[in-house]
Amino acid sequence: MTRRLLPWVPASLAAALAALGSQAADAASRCARHSPAHTVALVELYTSEGCSSCPPADRWLASLAEQQAAGRLVSLALHVDYWDCIGWRDPWAQSGFTARQRQLAKGGTIYTPEVFMGQRELRRWYDAGRFQSRLDEINRQPARADIGLAVEVETTRAATARARARIVAEARFTLRATPPTGAVTGVLVAYEDGLASEVKRGENRGSTLRHSAVVRRWESATLANERQTLRWEIPVEAGWNPQQLGFAAFVQDARNGEILQALALPTCTS
Repeated sequence: MTRRLLPWVPASLAAALAALGSQAADAASRCARHSPAHTVALVELYTSEGCSSCPPADRWLASLAEQQAAGRLVSLALHVDYWDCIGWRDPWAQSGFTARQRQLAKGGTIYTPEVFMGQRELRRWYDAGRFQSRLDEINRQPARADIGLAVEVETTRAATARARARIVAEARFTLRATPPTGAVTGVLVAYEDGLASEVKRGENRGSTLRHSAVVRRWESATLANERQTLRWEIPVEAGWNPQQLGFAAFVQDARNGEILQALALPTCTS
């Protein structure tokens, strides 16, 4: 997977992306966003289509964007692969998400659905009062990092049969102080809404499951300086719908797992 850390560029990210050009494209949609002064909460749902208790959690995650004001949280669905052995292979699962869940659990038991909010497990995620209290607690904290996120999604000419849409994305990270070596990680994510599966086997056999904010691509890099940029130039993979792609970035303290700031940029297509 392509991963590049670039030195700080003082020009705006939106202008930088526009200058990239799109000679192989019919059209390109560009959008950009900057993180607020408060800390945005990162909500991670670990889920699986092989788990009969997961669909309610999937629906709950999809409802968050409607229930909360913009700029309060970033919600991501990470599909794990350890239920694939019981009769149904989750098409969205990645082994790396299972590994991250184990890391967050710090040696404890992992299960689905499991929710982490600000890197702390939220067992009663379905309790609206508890969820709101934790969200308010995180949002009250001043941000300890700033993020600028800009994305360009190109659509390719139909005349070129093998041509594929392309994503150019840049996440600009600004830390409050120079981090110790290996102490801070920057993450850039592509996710997709509007996914659905007709489950043929396993615990959810016969059900049509619908999903939002499903993580498709996840790149991370150690941030060695106060200001750095993580940049992608990647094709839109087979099976991805560019009209439903969104993007997110966050900064994590690798020593204690704390999220210093998070930012989401919903679907960026015209």
